[in-house]
Amino acid sequence: MDHGGHGMMMDLPRFTLGRGLAFTGEPFFLVGCALALGLYGWGVLRLRRRGDGWPVGRTVAFAAGVLTVLLVMCTRLNEYGMVLFSVHMVQHMVISMLSPILLLLGAPVTLALRALPAGSRSRTGRRGPRDVLVALLHSRYVQVITHPAFTIPLFIASLYGLYFTPLFDFLMESKAGHIAMMVHFLAVGLVFFWPIMGVDPGPHRPGYVMRMLELFAGMPFHAFFGIALMMASEPMIDTYAHPPGSLGVTALSDQQAAGGIAWAFSEIPSVIVLIALVFQWYVTEQRTARRRDRKADRDGDQELAAYNAYLASLQAK
Repeated sequence: MDHGGHGMMMDLPRFTLGRGLAFTGEPFFLVGCALALGLYGWGVLRLRRRGDGWPVGRTVAFAAGVLTVLLVMCTRLNEYGMVLFSVHMVQHMVISMLSPILLLLGAPVTLALRALPAGSRSRTGRRGPRDVLVALLHSRYVQVITHPAFTIPLFIASLYGLYFTPLFDFLMESKAGHIAMMVHFLAVGLVFFWPIMGVDPGPHRPGYVMRMLELFAGMPFHAFFGIALMMASEPMIDTYAHPPGSLGVTALSDQQAAGGIAWAFSEIPSVIVLIALVFQWYVTEQRTARRRDRKADRDGDQELAAYNAYLASLQAK
C-alpha cells in the first residue's frame, strides 16, 4: 500500500491530550455554524417582535445541534480525526446522526415559513423568500431526495460505498475533500431523518408506524458495518494504516475501536428518535381527542346518537 500521498495527514504536529479543545478546526464549519445560529436567532426575534411565540425547547435543540457540529469539526478533535480512525468515526456518527436529529427537533423550516416575508405578487409580480421556500418544499427535487426509496439506500451507501472503496482515501488527501465528505454526512442525515421526525412540513408525511419502520430499516446496516470493522484481521483504510507513534495505538486496534463506535451509534440515535416519535404520537392523539370532544359538544354528539340508532335498528330486525 502506498501511504505517501496523504501529505495532509503527515504535516500534523505531535498530539498531546493537554492541548485541549480550542477552536482550531475547519473555518468552513465555523462560519456555517455561526450563520445558522444567527439566522435562527433572527427568526425567533422576528416572531417575538410581532407578538408570536416560539417554543424554547426547539431553540435549545437547534442550538445543541449546531454545537455538536462545532465540537466535532471546529476543535482539536478534528485534528485527532485526521490521524485516528476511531476519532473520525465519532465525527462521522455525530455529524450524520446526532446533529441532524437535534437540528430537526429545532424545526428550522417551520420557523423560516413563519418568519420570512411573503412576496406581494399582485403589486410587484415577484415572489418573496417565503414563497420561494414553499415552492422548493413542493418541488419534484425535494420529493425525490426525501422519499424513503432514496434516503434509505443513500444512508446505507454512505457507509459501505465510502469506507470499503478507495473513495475515502481519495477524499482524505485534501482539505476540500474532507470538508465535502463531512457536509455529505450532515446532508444525508438531514434528508434521512426529516420525514421520520415529522416536525417540519415536507412532501412525505408518513404515519407513525411507517416512520418507525423507516428508522429501523437503516439502523441494522450501521451495526453490520461496525461489526465488519471490529472483526477485520488487518487495517482496511490506508489513511489510518500508520497512526502516530506518540498516540500509542495500533492501526488494527484503532479500527476495532472505530467499529465499536459505529455499532454503538446504531442504537443511541434510534432510541432518541423513537422517544420523540412516541411523544409526538401521544400529543397528536390528545389533540384529536380534544377536537372530537369539541365537535360532540357542538352537535350534541350526533355521531354517537346515529350509531346507537343503527344498533337499535339491527336489534329490531
